[in-house]
Amino acid sequence: MRVAVFGANGPTGRLLVRLLADRGHEVLASTRHPGDFPLDTEADTARRVSVVEVDVFQRQSIITAVDRADAVLSVLGVPFTRRPVDTFSAGAANIVAAMRDAGVRRLAVVSSTGAHHYRNRRNASLSLRIAEPIISRTIGRTVYADMRRMEEVVTDSGLDWTIVRPSTLFDADRVSDYVAGEVPPVGAFTARIDLAHYLSTLIDDTAGIGTIPIVSTVQGAPSFWQNVKREAFQAR
Repeated sequence: MRVAVFGANGPTGRLLVRLLADRGHEVLASTRHPGDFPLDTEADTARRVSVVEVDVFQRQSIITAVDRADAVLSVLGVPFTRRPVDTFSAGAANIVAAMRDAGVRRLAVVSSTGAHHYRNRRNASLSLRIAEPIISRTIGRTVYADMRRMEEVVTDSGLDWTIVRPSTLFDADRVSDYVAGEVPPVGAFTARIDLAHYLSTLIDDTAGIGTIPIVSTVQGAPSFWQNVKREAFQAR
């Protein structure tokens, strides 16, 4: 299959591109900075990856990326900020419009469980229960609000859509036996490799059309405070 990936140069996007190429798919890795994409030209799978320069705020550049695609996956992301954010919603609107023009129907986008209050979240630590509402009202407010706007754009698109909601993302070396589907989130975290793996299964999964599944990593996930320390260290 021919798959267009938006946000391909992010940490999840890079994993997703690699997984899709390893599975034999032709991948169009869309990014604003194609020169920064880590394409291993000596790898056997490199011939299946085309890196294209795309700005999701520019609809015309998106048309080139989705042309002749069989499926579109969006892993767009921005860090928490108190400033207004429209990357998710504006990007989704332009991607949807380009897909309609190109006659492409399959779309999966990444949102977050943090944008919604899951009262039935399982194995939620006390730290998470205290911190989550604080984050959603402060540093995460504008990002989560735009994610919710993106979800409205996607559900109203008329396309064959899936909205995937992971929890807080962290790095792991390999795919785990993660939990996925229209079930309550488990714990507080999702490994990026697990999220990428799940997204790679959606491109030809008709059962997932019109659903909003979660992805939870239950093996090897850090504690809430371990993740806080890790993010603080990486930010230095």
